[in-house]
Amino acid sequence: MKRTTKIVIATTALAGGAVAGTAGFAAAGGSDDDASEAPITGTALDQATDAALEHTGGGTVTGTEVGDEEGFYEVEVVLDNGSQVDVHLDEAFNVISGDGDNESESGDD
Repeated sequence: MKRTTKIVIATTALAGGAVAGTAGFAAAGGSDDDASEAPITGTALDQATDAALEHTGGGTVTGTEVGDEEGFYEVEVVLDNGSQVDVHLDEAFNVISGDGDNESESGDD
């Protein structure tokens, strides 16, 4: 699958999740802390996606977050081998870190 196709699919999925997530926050009466866990939107989403996929060498974006505790933005990328990498970016979309998910599927951490 072409990178552009993956971005369109991920963006479409994120947009649907953002609508559902917003409704969930409204229904739950979310706190101020919830706002810091909002997904990245607009042109920032495009820039963050490009930076994260360049850092990982490809993959599929499965989630994003503004105001992450480890950086201004967080982009979750699933690589072709199935592993997940959390790419943390500063406000200028520079990579701060790109850590693999430490959870093993067997539960043997």
